Amino acid sequence: MEVILAHEHTDFDALASMLAANKLFPEAIPVLPRKINRNLRDFLVLYRSSLPFRAANELPRESVEQAIFVDTQTAQSVRGMTSKTPIRIIDHHPQEPNLPERYHFWGEPVGATTTILVEQILARGIPLSAIEATLLLLGIYEDTGSLSYTSTTSRDLRCAAGLLERGANLEVVNNFLHHPLTPGQQALLKELTENAETLDISGNIVVIASSEAGEYVDEISTVAHKMRDLFDPDGLFLIVDLGDRIQLVARSTTGLIHVGEVAEAFGGGGHARAAAAPITDSTVEEVRQKLLHVLHDKVRPPMTVGDIMSLGVNTLLPSVLVSEADQRMRRLGHEGFPVAENGRLIGLITRRDIDNAIHHNMQGYPVRRVMRSGQFTVTTDDSIHTLQKRMMEAGWGQVPVVGDDGEMIGIVTRTDLLKLWAPPEEKSLPASVAEKMEEALPAALLELLLEVGRLSAELGFSLYAVGGFARDLILGYPNFDVDLVVEGDAEQLAHALARTHGGRVRSHRQFSTAKWIRDENAFAAGTPLADGTASSLDFATARIEFYEEATALPVVESANIKLDLHRRDFTINTLAIRLDTSHWGELLDFYGGGRDLQRGTIRVLHSLSFVEDPTRILRAARFEQRFGFRIEARTLELIADALDLLQRVSGAHIRHEFDLIFQEQEPEKSLSRLSELGVLSILHPALAWEPYLDAKFSELRMAVKSDATPPEAMERLYLALWQHRKPARKQREMLVALRAGARTRRLVEEGIRFRTIVPELLTPDMPNSQLDQMLSSFSEAALLVAQIDADDDLVRQRLDLYRTQLQSQTIALNGEDLRAMGIRPGPVYREIFQSIRAARLDGEIKTRADEEILARTILAERPPSSREKIRANS
Repeated sequence: MEVILAHEHTDFDALASMLAANKLFPEAIPVLPRKINRNLRDFLVLYRSSLPFRAANELPRESVEQAIFVDTQTAQSVRGMTSKTPIRIIDHHPQEPNLPERYHFWGEPVGATTTILVEQILARGIPLSAIEATLLLLGIYEDTGSLSYTSTTSRDLRCAAGLLERGANLEVVNNFLHHPLTPGQQALLKELTENAETLDISGNIVVIASSEAGEYVDEISTVAHKMRDLFDPDGLFLIVDLGDRIQLVARSTTGLIHVGEVAEAFGGGGHARAAAAPITDSTVEEVRQKLLHVLHDKVRPPMTVGDIMSLGVNTLLPSVLVSEADQRMRRLGHEGFPVAENGRLIGLITRRDIDNAIHHNMQGYPVRRVMRSGQFTVTTDDSIHTLQKRMMEAGWGQVPVVGDDGEMIGIVTRTDLLKLWAPPEEKSLPASVAEKMEEALPAALLELLLEVGRLSAELGFSLYAVGGFARDLILGYPNFDVDLVVEGDAEQLAHALARTHGGRVRSHRQFSTAKWIRDENAFAAGTPLADGTASSLDFATARIEFYEEATALPVVESANIKLDLHRRDFTINTLAIRLDTSHWGELLDFYGGGRDLQRGTIRVLHSLSFVEDPTRILRAARFEQRFGFRIEARTLELIADALDLLQRVSGAHIRHEFDLIFQEQEPEKSLSRLSELGVLSILHPALAWEPYLDAKFSELRMAVKSDATPPEAMERLYLALWQHRKPARKQREMLVALRAGARTRRLVEEGIRFRTIVPELLTPDMPNSQLDQMLSSFSEAALLVAQIDADDDLVRQRLDLYRTQLQSQTIALNGEDLRAMGIRPGPVYREIFQSIRAARLDGEIKTRADEEILARTILAERPPSSREKIRANS
């Protein structure tokens, strides 16, 4: 047989879960525990006859083939169970560590175990009586505080609604959830309430209440429910003297307080949210003192200020004018600045303070006159609760974060607090990718990054690999092009590397960048070093960019890594991997880049992103098509709003973005998407995309792949093919608009010229020599493009004939041969060679002897002056 078991002192969630498990596994018998709470006993007195529960002594004398534990991960065995009986656990509490191999856990993070099972009952359409639906609703309501506890999920609400639809009786639910206390329980509740003390332990609100009445009170757990509803703490601990022993009862509403671990310190047990311990040979005060010690040791701090703060802080001197502070806020997008004097915090100036001062014509006043004075700070280890109290105390929407030495190291804002309200991510990226780097990177590159990180740490700098390197590492794509950002001084780090390992440094101070050229010859040749690593490394100081007008070049100022990443184009490019030694491999994700990688979403960071740089529109399509992602709805709206700004971008910048698209594996996908978005028609009419081009681009790739040496760079071939059928005037306008280079212009012009000879190519019975004469002036790249683009079979056949056979036709005679035949050098040589080649192509001659005869024939037909022989002694 199979049995369904729950914990002793069963509550409604456990009892309801037993019923629900029986509905899903009808062959399993739900066995009532020996001890159940009084309100459950009263419920069963009224309704047990309509329910499938049995007492343990009512079980048949059979072996138990499987036991199902509900709402617990430990239960007392019943007759027929052995140490080898398989156990299936169904529980909404976290899985306990080190469960035996015969235990199989099924758990979900919901408010009640009943919810897990009711979801399956509703999904399968299993019928329920009104009494059964009521008991199941009792289970959900009891463990979720009638759907009010913070552990309640939307799944609990949906199940409750489904049970109400199936006849659950709320009046019965309310009667048994608010069962009247016995006189003894009422007296105990009064004493515990009077003795309750509220403590802040690692940012958790903990209530400890004690009673020294020395009398036995039944079902302290019922009183604990009342206390929890009254105080709503993170953790509740009741210490009750029952005369022969002291009973510790513990409840938790947060995963940060595991009351089962606390109870174990007193010889008791339980799980993360509910536990108890009987204690002998101790007084109530001794238990209380030990409990405080255990709590400080066991209770994990919740999220701290260090988890949500931004490193680095911009401050203002009190002498700075209001007008200058206003400009700085607009540049950096900050809502305020701490005001510091001699490195000491003296106040805060906010956007509202600045606006009020400007409204009263105080632009020329120093910020000292309008700032909010005070020295309110927090540390990285302070809890969120402490931060909230500090903000309310100060009335500040942002609070500086100080280190152990009192120096400001960061800032935390109301916005950081609001982000905690966001729903949890479906999955989170790992905190470290150190192991992933070791697996994915070539050994030489890994060693190089370790060395750069070591030297950065020696200088006191934080070093990060950012952008595409971090993104592609997470996605599992090979990308060994590393962009490095330094919280410190990029130029100083590059010079330190050059001094230690050789090479030279080229810096660009305006943009706070530096390039360490490791090997001059390899760098000049554009080749890697012998170990496969790059001949140079690029470093940038963490910085923020602001734009004084749309589409202009940015102005750059130093910043921290969080602000530096905020200037990136899309969230998926905002990931950073820390490389300095003590933090090697730590993954930073401030802006949801990991979430969007997992969802396959292209998303901009802010609403002005395309206004600042409209070329990001082209990049959005490129990344979308490369990774098979989708541009999310709001970003699509912003693209549509910014399309007109593309006309203000220089042709060189647009051409650069097209070159990057042409370097993709299937650029036609990006171009087709840009056409859908209306981008190409905005840029130039000649850039219209036609569906036939998808197949043509693919055919071009196949043709080039089969060539040992491509005739031209792919970006030029793609552009020429794209334009090949456009009117000549539009093509030339496009070349000017994109500021195309000389080689691109030549190739496009060849395409224009080729289109003029297409009618001649269709001439019937054209001799090979005529075809050769028509096509010999075109480059191989132009002929390839023309052949790919041609739809007429005859044109394609003749182009293929020329490229594969005629073009390579050679002749046996050369200039020395003609001299030996006594023919004076001059224009006649060219005439002879052309005639011989034409005759060869047309099949009129085949041998060297034939060529000599033809040469003499041509010479004989010329005027006598041109037939003069070379003197023998010349």
